[in-house]
Amino acid sequence: MKNIFFTPGPTQLYESVKSHIKEAIEKDICSISHRGSEFQSIFQGTVLSLKKLLGIPKNSHVFFVSSATEAMERIAENCIEKHSFHFVNGEFSKRLFEAVQELKKSPEKTEAEPWEEFNFNVRIPGYAELICFTQNETSTGASVEMDRICQIKKENPEKLVAIDIVSSVPYADVDYSLVDCAFFSVQKGFGMPAGLGIIVANEKAIEKSRALLDKNLNIGTYHNFISLLTSSQKSQTPETPNVLEIFLLGKIAEELGSKGIENIRKETEEKADAIYNFFDSHSSYKPFIKNRSIRSKTVITINVDNSKEAIKKLSEHGFIVGAGYKNYKDRQIRIANFPMHRIEDVKRLLEVI
Repeated sequence: MKNIFFTPGPTQLYESVKSHIKEAIEKDICSISHRGSEFQSIFQGTVLSLKKLLGIPKNSHVFFVSSATEAMERIAENCIEKHSFHFVNGEFSKRLFEAVQELKKSPEKTEAEPWEEFNFNVRIPGYAELICFTQNETSTGASVEMDRICQIKKENPEKLVAIDIVSSVPYADVDYSLVDCAFFSVQKGFGMPAGLGIIVANEKAIEKSRALLDKNLNIGTYHNFISLLTSSQKSQTPETPNVLEIFLLGKIAEELGSKGIENIRKETEEKADAIYNFFDSHSSYKPFIKNRSIRSKTVITINVDNSKEAIKKLSEHGFIVGAGYKNYKDRQIRIANFPMHRIEDVKRLLEVI
């Protein structure tokens, strides 16, 4: 029996990843120089496919880093001199807030319970330089509507806005004209092995990094925005990168682009509706997020009597789901809903439950 991973990351590999890895090995992709023309071609192709798939503007920059966690630190170093403001409703939005603290800056926050909507009328301090959202909170399955994020940006045009789209991309419909930094990793919605993070940064974010550098302030070392930009303009990276992952991302982004982002979003919503409708009617297992307007379409969190028993039962039938996160570990399961997850497999999983 072959397992199907509905875990929220790492998750099920996209179906063509194995053939792309085989191609990479046959073409010696893992041995080429990261300063040579072959890698430059891979770099350019991946950036182009990613921008086309996600609707990233031509004048925005795509940077390759090691992980989404690293992306948090790089954004904090390059976009904040002293003050940031954070919308915190779970462990990953909290992690970004704490990363800013660890860098000895002065973040402030508004908090909401994981199952509640934020108060978007909250006063954001005038001195805040960066506003941070976790658009899809992987730990709880709560989502922030992009319209809300865009409205905050419109009300604070002089401030930078950064969003975590780690578990919602490529589904998330991001208006990159109103977002200055976005970041994600590849082991969730792109169905790839872990080991690559992506930062999308616009010119305002780059200008902020330069301004901090001009003040002789720390913006990081080899992966600061200026270094990343200088290298990317040559279709390179500052360090020896994960060439295989960059190659794979280009291939998967191209395939998803051929499928069409609207088709991906439609399928994602169809599967999410099937899962939520099932559990809304279940006698004992219920969705953690009651408010339908903030329910994630890509990470669906369910309250259960005993997560170990539920996970064991599903695994016996070849379905691997995630446990709840931290304090919710023993009483929740998390079901991922990414492009590689098929509706027929979702229905079979629900039949087991």
